[in-house]
Amino acid sequence: MNTVQTTHRTRISFARVGILLLATGLVGWFGFQTVSAVAFAPATPGPSTFSAYVDATAWPSFAFETPDGLAQSDVTLAFIVSDPNQACEPSWGGYYSLDAAAKDLELERRVRQLRDVGGEIRVSFGGQANSELAVGCANPDRLVAAYRSVVERYSLTAIDLDIEGGALDDTDSIVRRAVAVAALQEEVAARGGRLAVWLTLPVGPDGLTASGVNAVAQMLTAGVDVAGVNGMTMNFGIVTSATSPQSDTIVRAATALHQQILTLFKEADQSLSTSAAWSKVGITPMIGQNDIATETFTLADAGVINQFARDNGVGLVSMWSLNRDATCTTPLPSVLTVVQTSCSGVDQTGKSFAKILAADLPETGSAVSASASASPSATVLPSPLPAATVSPADLVDDPATSPYPVWDPLGTYPGGTKIVWRRQVYQARFWTSGFAPDAAVSNPLDSPWTLLGPVLPGDTPAPLPTLPEGSYPQWDPEEIYTAGSRVQLGLVPYEAKWWTQGAEPGVPVEGGTPWVLVIPAN
Repeated sequence: MNTVQTTHRTRISFARVGILLLATGLVGWFGFQTVSAVAFAPATPGPSTFSAYVDATAWPSFAFETPDGLAQSDVTLAFIVSDPNQACEPSWGGYYSLDAAAKDLELERRVRQLRDVGGEIRVSFGGQANSELAVGCANPDRLVAAYRSVVERYSLTAIDLDIEGGALDDTDSIVRRAVAVAALQEEVAARGGRLAVWLTLPVGPDGLTASGVNAVAQMLTAGVDVAGVNGMTMNFGIVTSATSPQSDTIVRAATALHQQILTLFKEADQSLSTSAAWSKVGITPMIGQNDIATETFTLADAGVINQFARDNGVGLVSMWSLNRDATCTTPLPSVLTVVQTSCSGVDQTGKSFAKILAADLPETGSAVSASASASPSATVLPSPLPAATVSPADLVDDPATSPYPVWDPLGTYPGGTKIVWRRQVYQARFWTSGFAPDAAVSNPLDSPWTLLGPVLPGDTPAPLPTLPEGSYPQWDPEEIYTAGSRVQLGLVPYEAKWWTQGAEPGVPVEGGTPWVLVIPAN
Protein backbone atom coordinates (compact mmCIF):
# COMPACT_ATOMS: atom_id res chain seq x y z
CA MET A 1 0.00 0.00 0.00
CA ASN A 2 1.37 3.39 -0.92
CA THR A 3 1.68 4.63 2.61
CA VAL A 4 4.25 5.13 5.35
CA GLN A 5 6.00 1.82 5.98
CA THR A 6 5.07 -0.07 9.09
CA THR A 7 7.91 -0.69 11.50
CA HIS A 8 7.55 -4.14 13.02
CA ARG A 9 6.43 -4.21 16.67
CA THR A 10 5.98 -0.49 17.08
CA ARG A 11 2.21 -0.15 16.79
CA ILE A 12 0.04 1.42 19.44
CA SER A 13 -2.88 -0.87 20.25
CA PHE A 14 -6.47 0.31 20.57
CA ALA A 15 -9.54 -1.24 22.10
CA ARG A 16 -11.82 -3.29 19.92
CA VAL A 17 -15.24 -4.59 20.77
CA GLY A 18 -16.63 -8.13 20.40
CA ILE A 19 -19.13 -9.53 17.93
CA LEU A 20 -22.67 -10.77 18.42
CA LEU A 21 -22.64 -14.58 18.45
CA LEU A 22 -25.18 -17.29 17.81
CA ALA A 23 -25.85 -18.60 21.30
CA THR A 24 -28.95 -20.82 21.32
CA GLY A 25 -28.36 -23.47 23.95
CA LEU A 26 -24.73 -22.39 24.40
CA VAL A 27 -22.77 -20.28 26.83
CA GLY A 28 -19.26 -19.14 26.55
CA TRP A 29 -17.04 -17.30 24.19
CA PHE A 30 -16.75 -13.82 25.67
CA GLY A 31 -20.02 -14.48 27.47
CA PHE A 32 -21.89 -15.86 24.50
CA GLN A 33 -20.52 -19.27 23.41
CA THR A 34 -17.54 -21.59 23.37
CA VAL A 35 -17.57 -22.71 19.77
CA SER A 36 -16.55 -20.60 16.79
CA ALA A 37 -19.90 -19.98 15.10
CA VAL A 38 -21.64 -16.62 14.75
CA ALA A 39 -24.65 -15.19 12.92
CA PHE A 40 -24.51 -11.87 11.11
CA ALA A 41 -27.64 -9.99 10.15
CA PRO A 42 -28.34 -10.16 6.39
CA ALA A 43 -26.72 -7.36 4.41
CA THR A 44 -28.76 -5.03 2.26
CA PRO A 45 -28.32 -6.10 -1.38
CA GLY A 46 -26.02 -3.89 -3.42
CA PRO A 47 -23.52 -4.06 -6.26
CA SER A 48 -20.19 -3.59 -4.43
CA THR A 49 -17.96 -5.65 -2.17
CA PHE A 50 -15.98 -4.38 0.83
CA SER A 51 -12.70 -5.97 1.91
CA ALA A 52 -10.45 -3.85 4.11
CA TYR A 53 -6.73 -4.39 4.45
CA VAL A 54 -5.18 -5.70 7.66
CA ASP A 55 -1.46 -5.44 8.32
CA ALA A 56 -0.91 -9.05 9.38
CA THR A 57 2.50 -8.40 10.95
CA ALA A 58 1.49 -5.40 13.05
CA TRP A 59 2.25 -5.60 16.76
CA PRO A 60 0.25 -5.75 18.92
CA SER A 61 -1.60 -8.06 16.58
CA PHE A 62 -4.91 -6.82 15.20
CA ALA A 63 -7.72 -9.26 16.05
CA PHE A 64 -9.18 -9.72 12.57
CA GLU A 65 -10.38 -13.15 13.69
CA THR A 66 -13.12 -11.61 15.87
CA PRO A 67 -14.80 -9.09 13.55
CA ASP A 68 -17.10 -6.40 14.84
CA GLY A 69 -19.66 -7.12 12.11
CA LEU A 70 -20.00 -7.41 8.35
CA ALA A 71 -17.73 -4.45 7.64
CA GLN A 72 -14.82 -6.34 9.21
CA SER A 73 -15.81 -9.86 8.14
CA ASP A 74 -13.93 -9.94 4.81
CA VAL A 75 -10.31 -8.87 5.12
CA THR A 76 -7.31 -8.61 2.84
CA LEU A 77 -4.24 -9.73 4.78
CA ALA A 78 -1.06 -7.87 3.81
CA PHE A 79 1.65 -8.49 2.70
CA ILE A 80 3.26 -11.62 1.27
CA VAL A 81 6.73 -10.76 -0.08
CA SER A 82 9.96 -12.58 -0.90
CA ASP A 83 11.92 -13.96 2.04
CA PRO A 84 14.92 -11.60 2.42
CA ASN A 85 17.30 -14.57 2.24
CA GLN A 86 15.44 -16.75 -0.28
CA ALA A 87 13.82 -14.77 -3.07
CA CYS A 88 11.54 -17.60 -4.23
CA GLU A 89 10.18 -18.32 -0.73
CA PRO A 90 7.09 -16.38 0.39
CA SER A 91 7.15 -14.61 3.73
CA TRP A 92 4.85 -12.35 5.69
CA GLY A 93 6.42 -8.90 5.46
CA GLY A 94 9.90 -10.37 5.36
CA TYR A 95 9.51 -11.25 9.05
CA TYR A 96 7.81 -14.66 9.07
CA SER A 97 7.92 -17.71 6.84
CA LEU A 98 4.52 -19.36 6.37
CA ASP A 99 5.45 -21.91 9.04
CA ALA A 100 6.68 -19.21 11.41
CA ALA A 101 3.46 -17.23 10.92
CA ALA A 102 1.45 -20.31 11.89
CA LYS A 103 3.49 -20.69 15.07
CA ASP A 104 4.29 -17.14 16.12
CA LEU A 105 1.20 -15.30 14.83
CA GLU A 106 -1.27 -18.23 15.13
CA LEU A 107 -2.25 -17.11 11.63
CA GLU A 108 -3.91 -20.28 10.40
CA ARG A 109 -5.86 -20.70 13.65
CA ARG A 110 -7.07 -17.12 13.38
CA VAL A 111 -8.04 -17.57 9.72
CA ARG A 112 -10.04 -20.65 10.70
CA GLN A 113 -11.69 -18.65 13.49
CA LEU A 114 -12.71 -15.89 11.06
CA ARG A 115 -14.19 -18.45 8.67
CA ASP A 116 -16.00 -20.17 11.53
CA VAL A 117 -17.82 -16.93 12.29
CA GLY A 118 -18.79 -16.41 8.65
CA GLY A 119 -15.91 -14.25 7.43
CA GLU A 120 -13.32 -14.73 4.69
CA ILE A 121 -9.80 -13.64 3.79
CA ARG A 122 -7.90 -12.60 0.73
CA VAL A 123 -4.12 -12.32 0.70
CA SER A 124 -2.21 -9.40 -0.76
CA PHE A 125 1.18 -9.91 -2.41
CA GLY A 126 3.59 -7.01 -2.64
CA GLY A 127 3.16 -3.59 -1.05
CA GLN A 128 5.55 -0.68 -0.89
CA ALA A 129 8.34 -2.25 1.16
CA ASN A 130 10.37 -5.40 0.52
CA SER A 131 10.24 -7.29 -2.79
CA GLU A 132 7.13 -8.84 -4.30
CA LEU A 133 7.81 -12.46 -5.24
CA ALA A 134 8.11 -11.82 -8.99
CA VAL A 135 10.73 -9.13 -8.44
CA GLY A 136 13.24 -11.37 -6.71
CA CYS A 137 12.32 -14.81 -8.04
CA ALA A 138 13.40 -15.16 -11.66
CA ASN A 139 12.78 -18.92 -11.92
CA PRO A 140 9.33 -19.37 -13.56
CA ASP A 141 8.56 -22.75 -11.97
CA ARG A 142 9.62 -21.67 -8.50
CA LEU A 143 7.63 -18.46 -8.85
CA VAL A 144 4.45 -20.38 -9.65
CA ALA A 145 5.21 -22.72 -6.75
CA ALA A 146 5.59 -19.77 -4.39
CA TYR A 147 2.21 -18.30 -5.33
CA ARG A 148 0.65 -21.77 -5.21
CA SER A 149 1.98 -22.46 -1.72
CA VAL A 150 0.18 -19.40 -0.34
CA VAL A 151 -3.07 -20.05 -2.20
CA GLU A 152 -3.19 -23.66 -1.07
CA ARG A 153 -2.06 -23.06 2.48
CA TYR A 154 -4.85 -20.60 3.17
CA SER A 155 -7.45 -22.12 0.82
CA LEU A 156 -7.79 -18.84 -1.06
CA THR A 157 -10.39 -18.02 -3.66
CA ALA A 158 -9.19 -14.44 -4.20
CA ILE A 159 -5.79 -12.75 -4.15
CA ASP A 160 -4.56 -9.20 -4.46
CA LEU A 161 -1.38 -8.16 -6.28
CA ASP A 162 -0.23 -4.82 -4.85
CA ILE A 163 2.33 -3.51 -7.34
CA GLU A 164 3.92 -0.16 -6.56
CA GLY A 165 7.18 1.66 -6.15
CA GLY A 166 10.13 0.17 -8.02
CA ALA A 167 8.21 -3.03 -8.78
CA LEU A 168 5.88 -1.08 -11.05
CA ASP A 169 8.73 -0.07 -13.33
CA ASP A 170 10.47 -3.47 -13.29
CA THR A 171 9.32 -4.67 -16.70
CA ASP A 172 10.84 -8.14 -16.36
CA SER A 173 8.97 -8.83 -13.13
CA ILE A 174 5.74 -7.45 -14.61
CA VAL A 175 5.94 -10.10 -17.34
CA ARG A 176 7.06 -12.89 -14.96
CA ARG A 177 4.22 -12.17 -12.57
CA ALA A 178 1.60 -12.18 -15.32
CA VAL A 179 2.78 -15.50 -16.75
CA ALA A 180 2.98 -17.12 -13.30
CA VAL A 181 -0.47 -15.94 -12.21
CA ALA A 182 -2.01 -17.11 -15.50
CA ALA A 183 -0.47 -20.56 -14.94
CA LEU A 184 -1.78 -20.66 -11.39
CA GLN A 185 -5.29 -19.75 -12.50
CA GLU A 186 -5.17 -22.57 -15.05
CA GLU A 187 -4.15 -25.04 -12.33
CA VAL A 188 -7.02 -23.92 -10.13
CA ALA A 189 -9.48 -24.19 -13.02
CA ALA A 190 -8.26 -27.71 -13.78
CA ARG A 191 -9.31 -28.67 -10.24
CA GLY A 192 -12.76 -27.20 -10.77
CA GLY A 193 -12.16 -23.95 -8.90
CA ARG A 194 -11.63 -20.31 -9.73
CA LEU A 195 -9.14 -17.79 -8.40
CA ALA A 196 -10.14 -14.14 -8.47
CA VAL A 197 -7.16 -11.86 -9.14
CA TRP A 198 -7.26 -8.16 -8.29
CA LEU A 199 -4.45 -5.76 -9.23
CA THR A 200 -3.88 -2.94 -6.75
CA LEU A 201 -2.10 -0.02 -8.40
CA PRO A 202 -1.41 3.64 -7.63
CA VAL A 203 -3.68 6.17 -9.29
CA GLY A 204 -3.63 9.94 -9.67
CA PRO A 205 -6.54 12.25 -10.35
CA ASP A 206 -6.38 11.10 -13.98
CA GLY A 207 -6.24 7.38 -13.17
CA LEU A 208 -3.45 4.88 -13.64
CA THR A 209 0.09 5.92 -14.48
CA ALA A 210 1.64 4.64 -17.70
CA SER A 211 3.40 1.91 -15.71
CA GLY A 212 0.09 0.91 -14.16
CA VAL A 213 -1.55 0.70 -17.57
CA ASN A 214 1.29 -1.54 -18.72
CA ALA A 215 0.91 -3.82 -15.67
CA VAL A 216 -2.77 -4.40 -16.46
CA ALA A 217 -2.08 -4.89 -20.16
CA GLN A 218 0.59 -7.51 -19.44
CA MET A 219 -1.81 -9.46 -17.23
CA LEU A 220 -4.45 -9.47 -19.96
CA THR A 221 -1.90 -10.41 -22.61
CA ALA A 222 -0.73 -13.36 -20.51
CA GLY A 223 -4.30 -14.62 -20.27
CA VAL A 224 -4.99 -13.74 -16.63
CA ASP A 225 -8.68 -13.49 -15.82
CA VAL A 226 -8.43 -10.09 -14.13
CA ALA A 227 -11.25 -9.66 -11.60
CA GLY A 228 -10.55 -5.96 -11.35
CA VAL A 229 -8.14 -3.08 -10.86
CA ASN A 230 -8.06 -1.56 -7.40
CA GLY A 231 -6.92 2.06 -7.38
CA MET A 232 -4.89 3.27 -4.40
CA THR A 233 -6.82 6.51 -4.07
CA MET A 234 -4.54 8.28 -1.60
CA ASN A 235 -1.55 10.62 -1.36
CA PHE A 236 -2.52 12.72 -4.36
CA GLY A 237 -0.37 15.66 -3.27
CA ILE A 238 -3.37 17.93 -2.75
CA VAL A 239 -4.62 20.16 0.05
CA THR A 240 -7.95 18.93 1.41
CA SER A 241 -10.54 20.95 3.30
CA ALA A 242 -14.26 20.99 4.00
CA THR A 243 -14.80 22.80 0.68
CA SER A 244 -12.22 20.74 -1.22
CA PRO A 245 -12.58 17.20 0.19
CA GLN A 246 -10.42 14.28 -0.84
CA SER A 247 -13.52 12.41 -2.01
CA ASP A 248 -13.80 14.82 -4.96
CA THR A 249 -10.37 13.73 -6.21
CA ILE A 250 -11.12 10.08 -5.50
CA VAL A 251 -14.30 10.21 -7.57
CA ARG A 252 -12.36 11.83 -10.40
CA ALA A 253 -9.62 9.17 -10.17
CA ALA A 254 -12.12 6.29 -10.08
CA THR A 255 -13.98 7.69 -13.08
CA ALA A 256 -10.73 7.92 -15.04
CA LEU A 257 -9.81 4.36 -13.96
CA HIS A 258 -13.17 3.14 -15.24
CA GLN A 259 -12.46 4.58 -18.66
CA GLN A 260 -8.97 3.04 -18.70
CA ILE A 261 -10.43 -0.37 -17.86
CA LEU A 262 -12.88 -0.07 -20.74
CA THR A 263 -9.99 0.71 -23.10
CA LEU A 264 -7.58 -1.94 -21.78
CA PHE A 265 -10.08 -4.76 -21.95
CA LYS A 266 -11.22 -3.68 -25.43
CA GLU A 267 -7.61 -3.72 -26.64
CA ALA A 268 -7.32 -7.25 -25.24
CA ASP A 269 -10.41 -8.29 -27.25
CA GLN A 270 -12.50 -8.49 -24.06
CA SER A 271 -14.88 -5.61 -24.59
CA LEU A 272 -16.93 -4.69 -21.53
CA SER A 273 -20.17 -2.85 -21.05
CA THR A 274 -20.07 0.30 -18.95
CA SER A 275 -21.56 -1.48 -15.94
CA ALA A 276 -19.23 -4.48 -16.32
CA ALA A 277 -16.27 -2.11 -16.36
CA TRP A 278 -17.47 -0.48 -13.14
CA SER A 279 -17.60 -3.93 -11.53
CA LYS A 280 -13.86 -4.17 -12.22
CA VAL A 281 -13.07 -0.86 -10.50
CA GLY A 282 -11.72 -0.89 -6.95
CA ILE A 283 -11.34 2.11 -4.63
CA THR A 284 -8.96 2.04 -1.66
CA PRO A 285 -8.50 5.24 0.35
CA MET A 286 -6.09 5.67 3.25
CA ILE A 287 -8.39 6.57 6.10
CA GLY A 288 -7.77 9.66 8.20
CA GLN A 289 -4.41 11.37 7.91
CA ASN A 290 -2.59 10.45 4.70
CA ASP A 291 1.20 10.37 4.30
CA ILE A 292 0.99 13.89 2.90
CA ALA A 293 0.39 16.28 5.80
CA THR A 294 -2.11 18.42 3.86
CA GLU A 295 -4.26 15.47 2.84
CA THR A 296 -6.98 13.90 5.01
CA PHE A 297 -9.71 11.37 4.27
CA THR A 298 -12.63 12.13 6.59
CA LEU A 299 -15.72 10.28 7.75
CA ALA A 300 -17.73 12.52 5.42
CA ASP A 301 -15.46 11.45 2.54
CA ALA A 302 -16.19 7.82 3.44
CA GLY A 303 -19.93 8.44 3.10
CA VAL A 304 -19.44 10.04 -0.31
CA ILE A 305 -17.33 7.12 -1.57
CA ASN A 306 -19.82 4.57 -0.27
CA GLN A 307 -22.65 6.32 -2.12
CA PHE A 308 -20.54 6.64 -5.29
CA ALA A 309 -19.72 2.93 -5.17
CA ARG A 310 -23.37 1.94 -4.77
CA ASP A 311 -24.54 4.35 -7.46
CA ASN A 312 -22.06 3.04 -10.03
CA GLY A 313 -21.71 -0.61 -9.08
CA VAL A 314 -18.04 -0.33 -8.15
CA GLY A 315 -16.70 -3.86 -7.77
CA LEU A 316 -14.51 -3.37 -4.69
CA VAL A 317 -14.26 -0.88 -1.86
CA SER A 318 -11.39 -1.22 0.58
CA MET A 319 -9.27 0.91 2.90
CA TRP A 320 -5.87 1.09 4.51
CA SER A 321 -6.40 -0.22 7.11
CA LEU A 322 -8.52 -1.87 9.80
CA ASN A 323 -5.50 -1.52 12.09
CA ARG A 324 -5.95 2.27 11.82
CA ASP A 325 -9.73 2.47 12.20
CA ALA A 326 -9.87 4.24 15.57
CA THR A 327 -9.19 7.61 17.12
CA CYS A 328 -5.68 7.92 18.53
CA THR A 329 -5.53 7.71 22.31
CA THR A 330 -3.09 8.72 25.05
CA PRO A 331 -0.20 9.32 24.85
CA LEU A 332 -1.05 10.58 21.35
CA PRO A 333 -3.43 13.47 20.67
CA SER A 334 -6.64 12.51 18.87
CA VAL A 335 -5.80 14.66 15.82
CA LEU A 336 -2.42 14.34 14.12
CA THR A 337 -0.70 15.29 10.88
CA VAL A 338 1.91 12.54 11.31
CA VAL A 339 0.72 9.13 10.12
CA GLN A 340 0.22 6.44 12.76
CA THR A 341 -0.07 2.72 12.10
CA SER A 342 -2.71 1.88 14.72
CA CYS A 343 -5.00 4.93 14.63
CA SER A 344 -6.34 7.27 11.99
CA GLY A 345 -5.09 10.66 13.15
CA VAL A 346 -8.61 12.13 13.07
CA ASP A 347 -11.29 12.28 15.75
CA GLN A 348 -13.75 9.60 14.63
CA THR A 349 -16.30 10.50 17.33
CA GLY A 350 -16.89 6.83 18.03
CA LYS A 351 -17.60 6.00 14.39
CA SER A 352 -15.93 3.46 12.11
CA PHE A 353 -14.56 4.18 8.64
CA ALA A 354 -15.11 0.53 7.72
CA LYS A 355 -18.78 0.60 8.67
CA ILE A 356 -19.40 3.81 6.71
CA LEU A 357 -17.55 2.60 3.62
CA ALA A 358 -19.28 -0.80 3.74
CA ALA A 359 -22.81 0.44 4.47
CA ASP A 360 -25.47 -1.23 2.31
CA LEU A 361 -22.92 -3.22 0.31
CA PRO A 362 -23.61 -6.94 -0.04
CA GLU A 363 -22.09 -9.56 2.20
CA THR A 364 -18.61 -10.05 0.79
CA GLY A 365 -18.62 -13.83 1.14
CA SER A 366 -21.37 -14.15 -1.45
CA ALA A 367 -19.64 -11.65 -3.72
CA VAL A 368 -16.36 -13.56 -3.56
CA SER A 369 -18.05 -16.88 -4.20
CA ALA A 370 -19.73 -15.44 -7.26
CA SER A 371 -16.39 -14.73 -8.88
CA ALA A 372 -14.39 -17.53 -7.28
CA SER A 373 -16.81 -20.27 -6.48
CA ALA A 374 -14.68 -23.15 -5.28
CA SER A 375 -11.65 -23.42 -3.09
CA PRO A 376 -8.61 -24.23 -5.22
CA SER A 377 -6.93 -26.10 -2.42
CA ALA A 378 -7.00 -29.82 -1.94
CA THR A 379 -6.38 -29.21 1.77
CA VAL A 380 -9.39 -27.24 2.98
CA LEU A 381 -9.65 -26.12 6.57
CA PRO A 382 -12.33 -28.21 8.30
CA SER A 383 -15.86 -27.06 8.99
CA PRO A 384 -16.76 -25.52 12.35
CA LEU A 385 -18.55 -27.51 15.01
CA PRO A 386 -22.34 -27.52 14.48
CA ALA A 387 -23.47 -24.98 17.06
CA ALA A 388 -27.02 -26.27 17.31
CA THR A 389 -25.99 -29.82 18.26
CA VAL A 390 -22.86 -29.41 20.38
CA SER A 391 -23.07 -28.69 24.09
CA PRO A 392 -20.07 -27.08 25.77
CA ALA A 393 -20.07 -29.90 28.31
CA ASP A 394 -19.42 -32.36 25.46
CA LEU A 395 -16.23 -30.58 24.39
CA VAL A 396 -13.54 -32.52 26.24
CA ASP A 397 -9.94 -31.46 25.73
CA ASP A 398 -7.30 -34.08 25.02
CA PRO A 399 -3.82 -32.97 26.14
CA ALA A 400 -2.29 -35.23 23.49
CA THR A 401 -3.89 -33.20 20.68
CA SER A 402 -3.97 -29.77 22.35
CA PRO A 403 -1.33 -27.31 21.17
CA TYR A 404 -1.16 -25.69 24.63
CA PRO A 405 -1.86 -26.82 28.21
CA VAL A 406 -5.51 -27.36 29.07
CA TRP A 407 -6.86 -24.58 31.31
CA ASP A 408 -6.90 -25.43 35.00
CA PRO A 409 -9.11 -23.39 37.37
CA LEU A 410 -6.35 -23.51 39.99
CA GLY A 411 -3.61 -22.51 37.59
CA THR A 412 -2.04 -19.05 37.40
CA TYR A 413 -1.56 -17.53 33.97
CA PRO A 414 0.58 -14.46 33.24
CA GLY A 415 -0.38 -12.15 30.39
CA GLY A 416 0.44 -13.71 27.02
CA THR A 417 -0.08 -17.31 28.17
CA LYS A 418 -1.90 -19.54 25.69
CA ILE A 419 -4.17 -22.34 26.86
CA VAL A 420 -6.82 -24.68 25.47
CA TRP A 421 -10.35 -24.86 26.81
CA ARG A 422 -13.22 -26.75 25.20
CA ARG A 423 -11.25 -27.13 21.97
CA GLN A 424 -10.57 -23.42 21.63
CA VAL A 425 -7.24 -21.65 22.03
CA TYR A 426 -7.21 -18.56 24.24
CA GLN A 427 -4.50 -16.10 25.19
CA ALA A 428 -4.36 -14.27 28.52
CA ARG A 429 -4.59 -10.50 28.16
CA PHE A 430 -3.22 -10.04 31.68
CA TRP A 431 -2.44 -12.16 34.76
CA THR A 432 -5.40 -14.33 35.68
CA SER A 433 -6.36 -17.28 37.83
CA GLY A 434 -9.69 -19.01 38.30
CA PHE A 435 -11.46 -17.08 35.52
CA ALA A 436 -12.78 -19.51 32.91
CA PRO A 437 -11.93 -18.48 29.34
CA ASP A 438 -15.58 -18.96 28.32
CA ALA A 439 -17.09 -17.30 31.40
CA ALA A 440 -19.99 -14.95 30.74
CA VAL A 441 -19.10 -11.25 30.88
CA SER A 442 -21.14 -8.17 30.05
CA ASN A 443 -18.26 -6.66 28.07
CA PRO A 444 -15.66 -8.73 26.20
CA LEU A 445 -12.93 -6.41 27.46
CA ASP A 446 -13.79 -7.47 31.01
CA SER A 447 -12.50 -10.97 30.27
CA PRO A 448 -8.81 -11.65 30.85
CA TRP A 449 -8.90 -14.00 27.83
CA THR A 450 -8.85 -13.43 24.07
CA LEU A 451 -10.10 -16.15 21.74
CA LEU A 452 -7.56 -16.99 19.01
CA GLY A 453 -9.41 -19.85 17.33
CA PRO A 454 -10.16 -23.56 17.47
CA VAL A 455 -7.83 -26.47 17.99
CA LEU A 456 -6.94 -27.62 14.48
CA PRO A 457 -6.49 -31.13 13.11
CA GLY A 458 -2.85 -32.06 13.34
CA ASP A 459 -2.18 -29.89 16.39
CA THR A 460 0.33 -31.39 18.79
CA PRO A 461 1.34 -30.25 22.27
CA ALA A 462 3.74 -27.35 22.47
CA PRO A 463 6.89 -27.83 24.58
CA LEU A 464 6.17 -27.49 28.30
CA PRO A 465 7.46 -24.39 30.09
CA THR A 466 10.85 -24.74 31.74
CA LEU A 467 12.90 -22.96 34.37
CA PRO A 468 16.64 -23.21 35.03
CA GLU A 469 17.75 -26.27 36.95
CA GLY A 470 17.53 -25.69 40.69
CA SER A 471 14.72 -23.13 40.53
CA TYR A 472 12.69 -25.56 42.65
CA PRO A 473 13.51 -28.94 44.24
CA GLN A 474 13.19 -31.98 42.04
CA TRP A 475 10.00 -33.94 42.59
CA ASP A 476 10.46 -36.89 44.99
CA PRO A 477 7.85 -39.70 44.97
CA GLU A 478 8.47 -40.25 48.70
CA GLU A 479 7.99 -36.62 49.66
CA ILE A 480 4.69 -35.25 50.99
CA TYR A 481 3.62 -32.04 49.28
CA THR A 482 0.94 -29.63 50.46
CA ALA A 483 -0.98 -27.00 48.49
CA GLY A 484 1.37 -24.39 47.11
CA SER A 485 4.49 -26.56 47.15
CA ARG A 486 6.59 -26.13 44.01
CA VAL A 487 8.82 -28.72 42.38
CA GLN A 488 10.52 -29.41 39.09
CA LEU A 489 10.30 -32.59 37.05
CA GLY A 490 13.43 -32.22 34.98
CA LEU A 491 13.24 -28.53 34.10
CA VAL A 492 9.43 -28.32 34.05
CA PRO A 493 7.96 -26.49 37.08
CA TYR A 494 4.78 -27.59 38.88
CA GLU A 495 2.77 -26.42 41.89
CA ALA A 496 0.73 -28.68 44.16
CA LYS A 497 -2.99 -27.90 44.22
CA TRP A 498 -3.62 -29.97 47.35
CA TRP A 499 -1.96 -32.55 49.59
CA THR A 500 -0.25 -35.22 47.51
CA GLN A 501 2.34 -37.96 47.69
CA GLY A 502 3.54 -40.24 44.92
CA ALA A 503 1.48 -38.64 42.11
CA GLU A 504 3.93 -37.75 39.38
CA PRO A 505 3.45 -34.23 37.94
CA GLY A 506 2.13 -34.20 34.39
CA VAL A 507 0.62 -37.71 34.59
CA PRO A 508 -3.21 -37.71 34.34
CA VAL A 509 -4.99 -39.47 37.23
CA GLU A 510 -8.63 -40.22 37.90
CA GLY A 511 -10.25 -37.32 39.70
CA GLY A 512 -7.71 -34.84 38.37
CA THR A 513 -3.99 -34.34 38.81
CA PRO A 514 -2.85 -32.67 42.04
CA TRP A 515 -0.30 -30.65 40.06
CA VAL A 516 -0.62 -27.59 37.88
CA LEU A 517 2.06 -26.22 35.57
CA VAL A 518 3.84 -23.09 36.69
CA ILE A 519 3.79 -20.72 33.72
CA PRO A 520 6.79 -18.37 33.83
CA ALA A 521 6.02 -14.73 33.12
CA ASN A 522 7.57 -13.35 29.93
